[in-house]
Amino acid sequence: MLFKLIVALFGSAWELKRHCMDPRRPLLQRLMIRLWAGYQYENGSSVAWNAEFEDEPCFPHGMKSIFISGGAQIGRRAVIFQQVTIGSNTLAGSPGFGAPMIGDHCYIGAGAKIIGRVHIGDHVRIGANAVVYQDVPDNSVVLCGEQRIVRGRQGADNRFFSMRGQWRYFEDGAWITVTDPQLLARLAPDWKDNPETPN
Repeated sequence: MLFKLIVALFGSAWELKRHCMDPRRPLLQRLMIRLWAGYQYENGSSVAWNAEFEDEPCFPHGMKSIFISGGAQIGRRAVIFQQVTIGSNTLAGSPGFGAPMIGDHCYIGAGAKIIGRVHIGDHVRIGANAVVYQDVPDNSVVLCGEQRIVRGRQGADNRFFSMRGQWRYFEDGAWITVTDPQLLARLAPDWKDNPETPN
């Protein structure tokens, strides 16, 4: 609880993480890294301060029970559910030695594990509890069980949608209200009759 209050002073956990990445003042940076570690401990997570993100990801259930190793690279507009592991392979001599590189617009389901130096393309969906240990091309879906890849012809819409009085999606660190009638019709066919009620 203490670290959540401290993080509130920065406006968000993501603002604190930005301070961790700033090497211009080493003493202040070390303090920020310690605060970040305390916040992670309180949330039962371990998102390394030096994991690289192109922008703030969407954590639909909060930053809880998530492990992301240092050196991991995650592209823009990622959606990351609970109990996800994005972990390095540190076994000496292993062909997969290193950390994952994840492209833009990726959707990572609950409990998914992405391990080692794998490249995940853009617009990829990784199903709940899937284990990823090989490269995944753009516009693909990885299913649970033995890794299977289903290639698509175009990028999937991997925005995270949520009913919050109105249908909204998470993008660029903020919730955006859906106003497009065609998209609203896809989200809730009865939206026109009752816009306040989720389908």
